[in-house]
Amino acid sequence: MKPSRIVRVNELIRRELATQIYRIVHQPDFDPARVTITHVITAVDLRTARVLVSVRGTPDEQQHALRVLRSLRTEFQQVISHTLDLRYTPRLQFVLDDSIAEGDHVLQILDGLEASGEIPHIDPAELPPPPVTDSDPSAP
Repeated sequence: MKPSRIVRVNELIRRELATQIYRIVHQPDFDPARVTITHVITAVDLRTARVLVSVRGTPDEQQHALRVLRSLRTEFQQVISHTLDLRYTPRLQFVLDDSIAEGDHVLQILDGLEASGEIPHIDPAELPPPPVTDSDPSAP
């Protein structure tokens, strides 16, 4: 399968799962607004797909949300089978994605350094304009 096609398949599955969370999960202790489907990584043969999920909350809440999603895996696969025209319906594997939390942590560290004065605050409006490059490399 071409790489551009697999990218489109990943995005279609991600969008479908993101909308179906609100329709499929009906547990009172599960808040779908805390869950974000960040990426889907489908195997080239379309047999399996890893679904990276970011969950806002404590580690216990994150694990609970992951257990709920994993328990409803077959329902999600059925919806994908009915809505997307794929040769095979991939077997979904829900995995916790903590990249958003790591990015937030890095931003908090940078904000702390800026607030303490260890790094200066730079206003983008005060930066000089980028140098103008000529598009014609043969011009003097």
